Amino acid sequence: MGNLNVVVLGPAGYAKDLGKKGTESDITFYNLKKGDDTVTIVEPTRYPERLAPLFYAASTADAALIVVDEISPTFGEWVLMLDEAQIEQGYIVLRNYLTPDGVAPLLRGTVLEHYRFVDEDPIALRDLLLREAHARTPVPPGAGTVGTVPIDHHFNVHGIGTVVLGDVVRGGIKKHDALKVYPGERAVMVRSIQKHDNDFDWAAEGDRVGIALKNIESDDLDRGFVLSNDPAVQTRATLEVQATLVRYWPTPLTAGTVLHVGHWMQFIPARVEAVRDGGDWRQPTLTLALEKDIVYLPGDTAVLHYLEGGKLRIAGHIKLP
Repeated sequence: MGNLNVVVLGPAGYAKDLGKKGTESDITFYNLKKGDDTVTIVEPTRYPERLAPLFYAASTADAALIVVDEISPTFGEWVLMLDEAQIEQGYIVLRNYLTPDGVAPLLRGTVLEHYRFVDEDPIALRDLLLREAHARTPVPPGAGTVGTVPIDHHFNVHGIGTVVLGDVVRGGIKKHDALKVYPGERAVMVRSIQKHDNDFDWAAEGDRVGIALKNIESDDLDRGFVLSNDPAVQTRATLEVQATLVRYWPTPLTAGTVLHVGHWMQFIPARVEAVRDGGDWRQPTLTLALEKDIVYLPGDTAVLHYLEGGKLRIAGHIKLP
């Protein structure tokens, strides 16, 4: 009974041949199931005109499937995003007479150099992803286990109340758990848990879940809010962090630059207040003033985006304190 979360990057709607369409917004989810094994597939529907959906889709993923028609700036942006988000497992389908030897130099030095080249066969791809899901066996949370779930969608269901969708990114949660909603630390309770439309008493790291909540209305929530009972969760509007810029970044960052910090399902504008580079401008220490609180666990990685960057919109990453 395992679940694999997969981001699919390729022609729009490519994932429709791999799973059944589910929730659709600026990111679209598809569901694949065989027995107790499930694959959650997500595509960035509103990309490339908006960068945020590409980050959201990558941030949910355990693995990536990329379908390459041509070597283009879009392909380059996929490579940068998957590398900065550290999606280490993946598969590459090549089309239009592209060859592994022709693509490999563009992947060198990134996590994608370890991706596996596979044939374009929907049946074989579904079987491959289901085998990978089967190899992941979630462990039921025990007494004292804490869990964290970033929210990507929320709505009201008649007769049930507030329902949120998201992925368990740490630990596990159980039915009737008392959780807090961050930012703000509002107290809620888990009324029920579903995984791929089936009721469960628990969910563990890697599971895609729908959670019915007590003591909160859907209108009080937003994408990027986080459910957790982990006392280590942090919320901050100012960060002092070390950044690592992508190797293609052309010039040092300067005070006044507006970046977007991507973490879990958060994509937050942040102004650079100060820069110290210690002699290496590609690894500066940044003071960032965020437009709103970021929610995270210490040691997490966040991706830096620069929306005014033209063809280079991914700036690098930071380690959160």
